[in-house]
Amino acid sequence: MGREIRRLESACVFCGSSDDADPAFLAAARTLGKSLADARLRLVYGGGGVGLMGAVARAAHTAGGDVLGIIPTFLVGKERALEVVEHIIVDNMHERKMLMFQRSDSFVILPGGIGTLEEVVELLSWRRLDLHAKPVVFYNPRGFWEPLFRLFQHTVDEKLTPPEFMQAWISVDTVEEIVPALLGQGREPFPSEAAVGRRG
Repeated sequence: MGREIRRLESACVFCGSSDDADPAFLAAARTLGKSLADARLRLVYGGGGVGLMGAVARAAHTAGGDVLGIIPTFLVGKERALEVVEHIIVDNMHERKMLMFQRSDSFVILPGGIGTLEEVVELLSWRRLDLHAKPVVFYNPRGFWEPLFRLFQHTVDEKLTPPEFMQAWISVDTVEEIVPALLGQGREPFPSEAAVGRRG
């Protein structure tokens, strides 16, 4: 049986939760939220109301978009869960990430800190293992993600990662390019997700 091909219906956004983030990053998150709503792509995100996370969710909700927040119990207060959108409350971070993956057809990476890095590396590791072919788009303002891309390339140069890994994502410089980049990749076949779940 061939791999299933389906239209993109949702996008998971990984991003920072700091209210001290560059105002330009927060503005970009708001623009992305509206763009996802306009494209009728459901936003799946970490559930908080702070930082870029809160900005993208509020903008999507305000624009009439469908929003799903997934947040562990211990972060409901700390990240000020956005109560105006649908939420799933889980027990831990592992469950949060797995559910975000399962509920999403594609992924957008905005600027973020160590938590965002952890999510991105796991997502791309699964891609490297051919456990999914879901579109992954990095928003790379002012070269924000270039140090990470150089590290990935270093692992390739050292023959620790195959060269084709560097094609596992698309990087764009403007927020307006994100949704078209997602939709342009959305015709790829999706492998079964069962293997991802068995890794836990």
